[in-house]
Amino acid sequence: MIGLEYILNLYNVQHQELAEKLGIKKQNINLWIKGKQKVSKKHLPTLSEMFGIEEEYFQKEIDEIDKLVIQKEKLKRELKPEIIGYDMQLIIGENADIVQKPIYNTDIINDIEFEIEKTKVIEDMRSVISHVDDDFNLKIIEQIALLLQENGDDTMFWYTIDAISHYYDVLPDWVSEPGQEEFVEEFIELAKKYDK
Repeated sequence: MIGLEYILNLYNVQHQELAEKLGIKKQNINLWIKGKQKVSKKHLPTLSEMFGIEEEYFQKEIDEIDKLVIQKEKLKRELKPEIIGYDMQLIIGENADIVQKPIYNTDIINDIEFEIEKTKVIEDMRSVISHVDDDFNLKIIEQIALLLQENGDDTMFWYTIDAISHYYDVLPDWVSEPGQEEFVEEFIELAKKYDK
């Protein structure tokens, strides 16, 4: 679905109503939604201001994450939440860093922020699984899923995941909790010793 169509449905705006606001014909809106024409560049800033949504979302094919971002922006515009604090959040990967994540005075905004993060992880997992092309690796992923289901609250399980992440440089050295450091160091030593 093209972003413009989703946005119009979410805001309950009819094609004719938007066409009148932009001073164009309804057919133009229909062509944009069907993807037969790109949204005119001169109208993108107006659309962005009108709905409070970044220009990029109006003419692209949107996914679940995009839909959640659009919903969040709509709610922020309607509820006008205040930031009441910040939570430190680790960004993992090549540019690992700790960033401040705003906490709002409205639970629904905080909940949708969490859903966006969760959906990104689900998409990453879906991508990983879609590249599996043999039974052995599929069984390993099944084992990981089962471990998560059955041991998701076990400290040893999370320390081990943390240690593996350090071993494969998913997490930089500066990311660890004091209680885990010794475990991680021993794990990495053992992994290096037997990885021959």
